[in-house]
Formats: sequence, C-alpha cells, structure tokens
Amino acid sequence: MTVKLAKSEQTLQAIVRTALQLAVVEGLHAVTLGEVAKRMDISKSGVFARVGSLEALQHKVIVEYGRIFADNVFLPALSEPRGLPRLNAIMRLWIGRGTGENAMAGGLHTAAAFDLDHVESALRDLLLESVMNWRAQLKRTIVQCIDEGHLRPDTDPTQLTFEINALMIGFLHDARFVRDPRAHERAAEAYERLITTYRSLSHAV
Repeated sequence: MTVKLAKSEQTLQAIVRTALQLAVVEGLHAVTLGEVAKRMDISKSGVFARVGSLEALQHKVIVEYGRIFADNVFLPALSEPRGLPRLNAIMRLWIGRGTGENAMAGGLHTAAAFDLDHVESALRDLLLESVMNWRAQLKRTIVQCIDEGHLRPDTDPTQLTFEINALMIGFLHDARFVRDPRAHERAAEAYERLITTYRSLSHAV
C-alpha cells in the first residue's frame, strides 16, 4: 500500500470513528457529512470523497458498532464456562457499556431502531440484521444454559431473550434519558431477579 493510500485509509477510519462517536451520544439521525467534517476540521467534500454518501457513512457506522459491541461484550464472555457463567458475563459487560460517551456504549442498536422504525430502507435492513444477529447469539447462550442444566428444561429461549432485551431497553432509557445514577445497579438487580425465575432447582441459590 502506498503512503497516499495508507493515509486515505486512516482518514476514512477516523471519519467512521467520529461518526460512530456522534451516533452513540446523539443518535444515528445526528450523523451528517457536515457535522463529521466540522468535528474533524476537514472539508465536507473531503468526507464525501471517502464515504460517497450519508447513507454509506451510516452503513459503516452500524457495521463498526456491531464489531465493537461484539469485541467488548460477547467475545470476552467466551472465556467463561458455557452456560450461566457465560450469560452472566455477557449481561455484566452489556450493562457496563450501556452508557458513556464512547463508541463501546451499548445503546446504539436501541436508539437507531427508534430512528428507523418508521422507514423502509437498506439502512433499516442492515440495522435489523445486526440486532437479530446479536439476539441469535444471546439465544444460543441461553440454550447452552439449558443444556448445561443451569436453567429449567422448560425455559423458552426466545421468551427469555425477549425479556432480557426488554430489560436492557428500560435500563438504557433510565440511564441515558432519566439519568438515574442507580440505573446500572437497578438493571443488574432486575437481571438477577429475572434469571432466578428460570434457574433450575439444582442451581438455585
């Protein structure tokens, strides 16, 4: 790779990082070529030349967010034993990254979903795919909990996945909008209470 190409790639990565930071804090709707250019102190045409369009930039933001989210929530939890220890680790990491002005915060899937829920577009399809991929990983972990005997055999993995997601949406609402300083603590307590209702008798605490 030539020096010129390497510099161009670095600039593109910086553009995506800046756009992702903006999306995490203010929402996907706040990402514009002009605002990204302003924050990077470069021309709008310079941003356009590297990403092509606003939708292309938002596409890159969703893809990069999914990668960072997996790298910081799902993949570290894989070091834990299969079953409930791994699910607990996922939830601890997910709740821990639910707020904060950084690209690893956990709320973009939810916030962007409300931004795009009323439109039919390729961007909505991409976000839906990212969300459903994450739910599939979460559901697979729940199935492993059942297989390991940590959760009751009659546990409905789809239902528990829904309940965990609903819990996290409530957590993100109170942490980011209500700004409840105890939102993390409340979410952790709510998850523990929820999982207790599913825990098998042999693993009850």
